[in-house]
Amino acid sequence: VQLQASGGGLVQTGASLRLACAAAGRSYTYAWFRQVPGEEREFVAAVAWSGGRTFYADSAKGRFTISRDDSKNTVYLQMNSLKPEDTAVYFCAAGRPTLSAIRDSSMYYYWGQGTQVTVSS
Repeated sequence: VQLQASGGGLVQTGASLRLACAAAGRSYTYAWFRQVPGEEREFVAAVAWSGGRTFYADSAKGRFTISRDDSKNTVYLQMNSLKPEDTAVYFCAAGRPTLSAIRDSSMYYYWGQGTQVTVSS
């Protein structure tokens, strides 16, 4: 299974971006992670496969929204009020983690290739 992430770019502080991930099907939990060179991959948001419950990192709450459109087999990450510290490569991932492990990157089987988000100050 290959996930395809898109939508990254270079924007100014305060701008918005919407990332999209061509998904692997309805029966997976999908998440977005991000990574800065030299640092560990960081959880951003997830949407559970059953019930559509959403989860966010503290840094994303109130600014980012994860959603899934099963009719289009696509998962989105709407990012508003972007800050320079949001600069990273963003990855989408699919898996079946338990809710308690939904923030754990090792629980996801499939990964997209990453899309670069750069926020200038």
